Amino acid sequence: MFLSSIVISEYQVRQAINDLPLRNFIVLPFNVDHAMACGLLVRASPRDAGDDRVRVKDDFKLIAQCQCDAVSHVLTEDASTLTKYMERLSAEGHLETRCILLKAGFDAAWFESGQARLVP
Repeated sequence: MFLSSIVISEYQVRQAINDLPLRNFIVLPFNVDHAMACGLLVRASPRDAGDDRVRVKDDFKLIAQCQCDAVSHVLTEDASTLTKYMERLSAEGHLETRCILLKAGFDAAWFESGQARLVP
């Protein structure tokens, strides 16, 4: 499972990153390819009026990492901006990554193209 360096910086604001089981993650740094993809994505889907610029900017960085590194799913608690922009970019054909809200709980069908498993 990937852990974005963007998420690490956000996490560190409120809590020490050392509190996470870092050995269980592959840290994904933000690089030049991600930065270029981010600019194109923002151009394709500008920020909505009223959305916090800094928050949206970080969300688009995460989205660019997903696009560049073929990340299939993102786990998040952010329904207000990250999920909104990911769904919009997916609908416009710019992104294949799916967003999973943590409050929705776990469903294996997310990783099986929507196919639920049969109960024995």
